[in-house]
Amino acid sequence: MLSPHVVSEPHILYLGTPVVLISTVNEDGTHNLAPMSSAFWLGWRGVLGLAADSQTTRNLMRTGECVLNLPSANEVSAVDRIARTTGRNPVSEFRQALGYVYEPDKFGRAGMTRVAADTVSASRALECPIQLEAVVAAVHGIGEDSDDLRGFIKLFEVRVQRVHVHPDLLMAGHANRIDPDKWSPLIMNFQKFYGLSAQVHPSRLAEIPEEAYEPLAKA
Repeated sequence: MLSPHVVSEPHILYLGTPVVLISTVNEDGTHNLAPMSSAFWLGWRGVLGLAADSQTTRNLMRTGECVLNLPSANEVSAVDRIARTTGRNPVSEFRQALGYVYEPDKFGRAGMTRVAADTVSASRALECPIQLEAVVAAVHGIGEDSDDLRGFIKLFEVRVQRVHVHPDLLMAGHANRIDPDKWSPLIMNFQKFYGLSAQVHPSRLAEIPEEAYEPLAKA
């Protein structure tokens, strides 16, 4: 059977990933808030892909701490307000060409409330329904085999230390389970914002109790 597919070479492969607002502490003690969407989780470990020259990367390398604030579709306007801003001054030529501007008060520009975290110096964004306090466990390069990519992106493995969840998202009768029918993460899909639709099909994986993953959760 012949495939109906055609060969394509998209410039980016943002095939649908959750948006994260990473909060870190700047050199002068002020607080940075940066949107990103190259992130995934395994147990209580997260992997973040960030530009090597970003202020967030510099802060992570220096402090080893962050909060991963997860917005829902309701917070999309706040995310978009800081989408083309940077906490690094001066702005790099590459980011200037993309239309980025320096913004020293990312929380203020986003209209989000900064609240203290329990285990790290970075702040939580109060309006985000889920906030993950995390520390850097390892840093890796990506594209090291390419002259064009080498040194351009860093991969951070972070260890989540504390999870803050709005109680409205919890499954009834379960203090430690987030109800996926109540949680709708903001999704970046080819640079555009999307929410989630309703569940489209029952999942065999969902038949496994979440407690079965406990050995991996806080390793």
